[in-house]
Amino acid sequence: MRNDTKWTVAIVMEVLMNRLNKPRYACVAAGLLIAAMAAMVGPARAEDPPAALIGEEANAALAHMSKTLMANQFSFHSHTVRAYAGPNGELLHVAHTTKTVVRRPDRLLVDATGDDGSSKMMYDGKTLVVYAVDQKQYESIPVSGKIEEMVDVAEKLLGVDFPLADLLTDDPEKSLLDGVTSGGQVGVATIDGVPCRHFFFVQSPDLELELWLENNDRSLPRRVFVTYRSLPGHPTFLAELSDWDFSIHPADADFVFQPPAGVTQVVLRTKASGIPAPAK
Repeated sequence: MRNDTKWTVAIVMEVLMNRLNKPRYACVAAGLLIAAMAAMVGPARAEDPPAALIGEEANAALAHMSKTLMANQFSFHSHTVRAYAGPNGELLHVAHTTKTVVRRPDRLLVDATGDDGSSKMMYDGKTLVVYAVDQKQYESIPVSGKIEEMVDVAEKLLGVDFPLADLLTDDPEKSLLDGVTSGGQVGVATIDGVPCRHFFFVQSPDLELELWLENNDRSLPRRVFVTYRSLPGHPTFLAELSDWDFSIHPADADFVFQPPAGVTQVVLRTKASGIPAPAK
């Protein structure tokens, strides 16, 4: 994984909903902002670990996963739970259920419902829109390029992480292993009736990644668990992934945001700005 801890898209929805006047989880946004800012001034990306460090089994499984996820278009569902530090240092949790639709190279749709309401993120290759359904507000960010290029721009503008974005890059295996110093297969498990292989990786110095991949030629990810060892309380992120569908054929219009009646656009606020004002 990258040293900027860019690990499924659900939490960016949570953070951006905070930006759209959702103060309840402001501490989550602050934590992700600190992580993203640290990454921007941090060291260059590390080389991928040699096979000797993570084992041939892990390398082979990740290669199969990467080949599967480089499909032109697919969708999947995820249920995520993120731990974050509360006002008194206690670990609290926020959950989301999300559907993600990918059409390479430059289309992305995320529809999330969680403890803090419903939200959507849409990218049509030219514009990234984040829509907080309950607040009837949205932000529009001009950006172009592939999905991973859009993610990089949005991270720099907004100061937030895109969870599971590593799975959406042009080379998911390389993205997941970036910065990893050791790891390998540690066991097996059955998730929703599907036999899976359980892998554990360490990204020095402060991140641990557990990954459950289907034990077949597709090696689809079924569960991701991340632990931040250097943060107070060792907060975690859990994603359960399901309903992978590679038979979809989304149209261009599916990724274009059409504001419903009564919805207000707010002015883009970068990570150093205050609360967004209504657009004129």
